[in-house]
Amino acid sequence: MGQDASAARMENRKQDGSVIRRLSAPLRALVEALAELHAPGMLIGGLAVIVHGVSRATRDVGATLLGGERRLEDILVGLGRHGIVPRISDALEFAAQHQVLLLRHQPSGIDVDITIAWLPFEIEAVRAAQIVAVDDVNVPVVRPEDLVIYKTVAWRPQDQQDVERLQGAYWATIDLGRVRRVVAEFAEALDQPERLAEFDRLADRLGV
Repeated sequence: MGQDASAARMENRKQDGSVIRRLSAPLRALVEALAELHAPGMLIGGLAVIVHGVSRATRDVGATLLGGERRLEDILVGLGRHGIVPRISDALEFAAQHQVLLLRHQPSGIDVDITIAWLPFEIEAVRAAQIVAVDDVNVPVVRPEDLVIYKTVAWRPQDQQDVERLQGAYWATIDLGRVRRVVAEFAEALDQPERLAEFDRLADRLGV
């Protein structure tokens, strides 16, 4: 049984390494573009989960950046200099309505989604991002605790799996009281009061 578990971990590490290598070009381009623009942001989404040591599949790069720091038009121009371009014709109008830029790293064909952070939690999370070396690129990455909150707000089946595994890996360092407080605020704002109860049931199952 121990050998089986060890083999599984080795296979997961190989798969994670393959994902990171496949996404390293758009990730490097994104980090360089945001640094050039002096636009504070961080990695979120599936790749952030992998960076924090939790194996899973992902096909794109997800990030967030602070709203109000740069005009969206200027951000698009800066990203374009690094090969990251809109993947829909009305990217600016869509971003203004939905707070997300739908982009693609043209050289690799890999999608890049950048959400615009306006809420106090999001701003706090960006300011607290950790710098992690990912394939020789120093990347600002969302903290595990804040990633749990992001995932609990989204709460798709994959997000629930991510929360469970992140909680299991980082239970000793996650401030569960803060997570519950922020999740409760989002649940009220989204008119989804059941979200906190669902999160609590997951936490109880993990014994955290």
